[in-house]
Amino acid sequence: MITLAALQMQSIDADVGANLSRIESAAWDAATAGASLLVTPELCITGYGAGDVISHLAEPADGSIVRRLQAISAETGVAIIAGFAERADAAVFNSAVYVDGAAEPTVYRKSHLYGDYERRLFAAGAPEARLFNHRGVTCGMLICYDVEFPENVRRLAQAGAEAVLVPTALPAGWSGTFITGHMIQTRAFENQVFVAYINHCGADARFSFAGLSRIAAPDGSLLASSGSHGENLMIAEIRPEHFAISKAENTYLTDVDRT
Repeated sequence: MITLAALQMQSIDADVGANLSRIESAAWDAATAGASLLVTPELCITGYGAGDVISHLAEPADGSIVRRLQAISAETGVAIIAGFAERADAAVFNSAVYVDGAAEPTVYRKSHLYGDYERRLFAAGAPEARLFNHRGVTCGMLICYDVEFPENVRRLAQAGAEAVLVPTALPAGWSGTFITGHMIQTRAFENQVFVAYINHCGADARFSFAGLSRIAAPDGSLLASSGSHGENLMIAEIRPEHFAISKAENTYLTDVDRT
């Protein structure tokens, strides 16, 4: 069992220091609430809509941004997942990093880039099941559009993930409302995993965001959710053992390869 905190956040474009400070404040609040892991949105460190400046703010996974996140984690006792622009292999990736104090970070690169905006700024990562163990719960990461492809969540579930943690930057609009209202819970149910889908709120120079962050359980229920406007720190308990009946009754993972 873990207690998960998730920050629906309004980033400030191109202000890395301010965004890191906001994450630090949320980490302290998460610690006060008894959480051991904080999830924040896609590219929350740079701001999603910062445009070309993102390439100038991109850093390697051992750069100052990740080191600062590690320091915040060590100080608060809360592990952190944050979206950042990663520079590696002569390219820039839309990445998310899991840090837990001084331990080696785990980095996931977005494999399904959305639209011309992202494809102009980033290289796509290879689809993969990048797992880590957090306090006894096996977790995997995806980023935003990745979760809309069912094979990505299924890949993680088949590899043993119990929770799929998804920093996102979902724009406001009817499709976003459908995704948050139906798809996230469906992904959780059809794979018998927890899915935390954590969005920006408000607007930047290029995009207006849907908010509507949620944490779904394996039985398709919502453990926590946010509205369409305003920052919010959600707290939810991730208890795989409480959903043993759902897993026993909905045997998708064992039946998918049967002919």
